[in-house]
Amino acid sequence: MKPNQLIIDFEEAVAYVNSYTKPLPADLLLKLYAYYKIANENKSHPGSRTPLINAFKANALIQAKNTDRNEAMKAYIKLVKKDVKKL
Repeated sequence: MKPNQLIIDFEEAVAYVNSYTKPLPADLLLKLYAYYKIANENKSHPGSRTPLINAFKANALIQAKNTDRNEAMKAYIKLVKKDVKKL
C-alpha cells in the first residue's frame, strides 16, 4: 500500500468511527484510541477528568508502544473493517 493511500484509508476509517452512532465495546475503543494517537504522533497524556479512564488509556498506549506510525494506521484500519463494520 502506498503511503498516501494509507493516509487516505486511515482518514476514511477515522471518519467512519467518528460518525458511528452505536455504542462500541470499551476494549475496542481503547485499541482505536491507542492506534489513533500513535498514527497521529500525539505524545500528550490522556486527558480525561476520570483517573480510571486515564489509567485504561495509558495501559492501551503501553500495549501498543512498539507500533510505528504506519503500523498503527494499518492496525486502526483493520480494526474498523474487522470489528466496527461488523457490528
